[in-house]
Amino acid sequence: MSTTQSERLRGLLEPLVSARDLDLEEVELTPAGKRRVLRIVVDSDDGVQLDACAELSRAVSEALDASDAMGATPYVLEVTSPGADRPLTEQRHYRRAVGRLIKAQLAEGGELVARVVAVDDEAVDLEVPGLKGRKPTARRLAFTEISKARVEIEFSRKAEKSDAAEHGDESKNDESKEEA
Repeated sequence: MSTTQSERLRGLLEPLVSARDLDLEEVELTPAGKRRVLRIVVDSDDGVQLDACAELSRAVSEALDASDAMGATPYVLEVTSPGADRPLTEQRHYRRAVGRLIKAQLAEGGELVARVVAVDDEAVDLEVPGLKGRKPTARRLAFTEISKARVEIEFSRKAEKSDAAEHGDESKNDESKEEA
């Protein structure tokens, strides 16, 4: 996608996304046979619900149909939230990862796996797990010290297990009622 087309699409999409209290994370236009795929990735501090993606998709579709931003070539529109493996590139990404385990490639070399405790404008505060039964240690890492980072997927986190045991699994029942 050309820079001009990218800027034009972002200019058209940003107000639609912002009006729904979402962040426009990515706009990607890729060829797919005789047509193209326009993929729009949105996120928020509270995550993105399927209904919000569907509503935004309808609004974007209407706006694109009313403009000539996509030209005459057919396209498929995808509105989605970021995947679990997306890179952490912005301060807001780290803020949304508070409490989660991340793997960071350090600018000086090496990598670090640690839990995000807090985030401010300059750095991220981490809890580095202790090795072989040792206590975790605190570490502050400036964003400039991180070359790339991603959230590590945890399938069974000890804190979640003890939380569920304390509440007699009531929290699971509450969540299923809310989803219904």
